[in-house]
Order: sequence, then C-alpha cells, then structure tokens
Amino acid sequence: MIETWITQLVNYGLETGLVEKEDKVYTTNRLLELFELDDYEEQESVEKVESLAELLSNMMDYAYEKGIMKENSIVYRDLFDTKIMGLLTPPPSTVIACFQKNYKEDPKKATDTYYKFSQDTNYIRRDRIKRDMKWTAPTEYGDLDITINLSKPEKDPKAIAAAKNAKSGYPKCLLCRENEGYAGRVNHPARQNHRVIPVVINGQNWFFQYSPYVYYNEHCIVFNGEHTPMKIEKAAFRKLLDFVEQFPHYFVGSNADLPIVGGSILAHDHFQGGNYTFAMAKAPIETTLTFKGFEQVEAGIVKWPMSVIRLRAVNSQDLVELGAVILAKWREYTDESAFIYAYTNGEPHNTITPIARKNGEMFELDLVLRNNITTEEHPLGVYHPHAQLHHIKKENIGLIEVMGLAVLPARLKDEMEALKKAILAGDDLRADEMLEKHADWVDEFSAQHSITPENIDKIIEDEIGKVFSKVLEDAGVYKRTEEGKQAFLRFIGHVNQE
Repeated sequence: MIETWITQLVNYGLETGLVEKEDKVYTTNRLLELFELDDYEEQESVEKVESLAELLSNMMDYAYEKGIMKENSIVYRDLFDTKIMGLLTPPPSTVIACFQKNYKEDPKKATDTYYKFSQDTNYIRRDRIKRDMKWTAPTEYGDLDITINLSKPEKDPKAIAAAKNAKSGYPKCLLCRENEGYAGRVNHPARQNHRVIPVVINGQNWFFQYSPYVYYNEHCIVFNGEHTPMKIEKAAFRKLLDFVEQFPHYFVGSNADLPIVGGSILAHDHFQGGNYTFAMAKAPIETTLTFKGFEQVEAGIVKWPMSVIRLRAVNSQDLVELGAVILAKWREYTDESAFIYAYTNGEPHNTITPIARKNGEMFELDLVLRNNITTEEHPLGVYHPHAQLHHIKKENIGLIEVMGLAVLPARLKDEMEALKKAILAGDDLRADEMLEKHADWVDEFSAQHSITPENIDKIIEDEIGKVFSKVLEDAGVYKRTEEGKQAFLRFIGHVNQE
C-alpha cells in the first residue's frame, strides 16, 4: 500500500500546485528515500486524496511498523508527517516570488493564495481546526465570538519526559525566522512545511506568516526579523499602520508589552492580524473626544467593556503622533481614586494594546488602556478575570480576547457536555468534583430560564458569552459606571494638558 500512498501524495502535490510536473519524479524519489524503499512502481488510477490527514496517518503507521518512525505518539507523529509534507513544499524563494507576483496584481490575491498554500502544505492542519467549537453569543456589546480551542495537540507523558532532556537554543523561540524549514524536536514543532513572506514596515525587515492555530479567518502573525522583545512605543504604531497600508483588507494589532496583560511570547516582537472584523471594530463611539493640537483627528471612547480610545484620520502619521502622546501620558499616569497606579516599587503597570485597520479612506487606531497591577485580593491581576469567572476563563486577556473573541480552554468541551446532562437530570453539581466550580453560575442562570433538552445548548452558549463579557469588564481599567466614565475623562483631560 505504501506505493499507492506515495502516488496519491505526489498527485495531491501536483493538484494543489505544491509540486510542478517537472518535479514529479524528483519528489517521488525523495519520498522513496524517506520510506527506505529501493523499488517503486507508480500506481495507475489511484483514488484522489479526500483526506490528507488520513493519508498521512496511513503513511506514519507504515513508518512505525518498519522502524522508520521511532515512537508512535502525537509528538513524534507530528514531527514525521511534517517531514513528509516538507518534501512537497517549494523552497522559500519560489513561495516569495509567487506572493510578490500576486501582490502586484492585488494584495488580496496574494494573501488568498498564500493562505491556501499554508493549508495545502498542512502547516495549517485543516482537520484539527475543524475540531474547534465556535459560536457567537449576543451581549450588550454586540455578538461576541466564542471558541473552545481543541486544535492544539496535548503532549503524551513520554514526550514531556524527553523534552526535559532536549537542550537547544535554536531557534530561540517559536516566532524566529529560523523556524522556516526546521526539522523540530520533541520540545519544538517541526516546520519543514513552513514558509514566511518578507515585509518592510517602518524601514525594518519583518516577516509575515499565518498562525497554525487559526482562531479566525486568515489569522496571521507579523514578526520582527530579529529576536527582540516586544515594546509598545511610537514606532510600533507606525509599523501597524504601515502594514494595513500594504494590506488594507487586514487588521493588525499588538499584544501589550507587560506580563499579565501581554501575550504569551513577549520575548519576540510581533503582531497578529487577519481578514476578520471583530465585535470591537463594529462597536460605536459613545463619547466624542477632541485632542489639543490634533483637531483633524476624529476621536472618541468606544462602547466596549474595556477602555478603548479610537482615533481616525486620513493621514496615518497623525495617528502615530497622537498615539505616541497618549501612550507617553498613560505610561506615567496615576489616579489613586480610580486605582490606577503607573508604578509600585518601581515596577511599571501602564501600557496599551493597539489595533490598526483601514476603513475606506480612513486609517483607524484603537488604543486599549491596560494595567497589570496585582493585590492580595487579586494576585493574578486587578484588571484580569476575577476569581468567580475562572471556572470559564482564567487565562490572560490578550489581543484576541480584547477584540471580542474568547479563546477558551479545551477542558470546557467535556465539562459543558457533563454539565448539560447533570442539569437535565437535576443532579447536585456540588457533589461532582469536575462540575462543582460551575454550580454558582448554573444556579444564577437556571433561575432565569425554563431549561429543556431542546434549548439547553443555546442557553449555555449564550451564558458563556455573558461570562466572557464580564471577563472583559474585569479587564477594563475604567468601569462602565458613571464614576468610571468620569475617571476616564480625567485621563483625557490629563492628555490635553500642556
């Protein structure tokens, strides 16, 4: 069967454009080498590949049986199937040339083709992305996006143990350019099928790729060519706006540059973007603002659970300059009455999560005010999901959540299924070790609904959405109360002071 599978895979490469017809024999021979075959007869009239994941799985089973793949676990299978696909993936120069040719015709054509390529190479694993649970939930802030992430594989104990003994500083992190084509190891994913696109923003060499874990349409990562820490500064605003000028159908944003309110990889400067409109981008201005010296910039406070200043202008440099003023003022701003402290014991707390987009002829820059102070009552962060919400979301609120997409832990899939059964059966949730953490929440919402087997799915999904809106409210530095609004306006007044 291995000969049939090799024929099928090469045909798949030809059909998707990964393999040129002139490279058919060459690619076949590389696969024969991988599978340690000395003889081969191309199979006639083989079935078309319906499931790449299934085909690769069959090939890996064969490799394990023959001793070519040494361990039959998710980590080693991921390393091996990436090695297989790497033999079909064109070199970076070819991919870059194709992207640049398409870009000259239309930026969207360039990204559409590159996105499909990233899926066809199995760098974006379509089969795993399909497992993610996704829905929208209505709230007072619009329809929030909810996803339970099931696409990241869990490591098995053997691989975890092996990873402890695997010592290597190359590549320095998962974002470094050196990942392109890298074979991987037990504690670092293989990337033979990974290709990146160079972009120049603010005169610097950066790179553009897609996230292998697609949380939303065309979820991309834009990263610095150098392994340098994330920093929110004036130059960051210029880079974000440069990117959307080159790719006007994409938004792009940055996580904040401090722990708790920042992203998971603070050691490497990077942005995230994509071809998607989040609830925050649709949210209206509820308080119009004017900034002294920048009267040409449309500005306002956004109707959103977090504290967002939106700036709009035809000239993107106006947004860069005003954004820099607001950032500098916020970095040093303390308002004890609102529990906003710029520093405690010399440690900085104030930063910004910025998001840029093009809206018609106008550039937009959303500045989300962040603060990472902790207290004994809130050791994970005052402006972080509070303890009563941890049964749904305990993790940091990064860029994606800020914009209105909840990335929830995989544990919730099984918990929600068990919860539905327990609610319908009238079981005591507090007697169940897995479900007791949800008991208070269920008591609260079940009193407001007449729950039936027909409506329980929708009720729980909507209630999770409400919890997420509260999560974002907790993360907002200025609360949506009259007192909070006045405190927000005090900061705006501070920005306008000479």
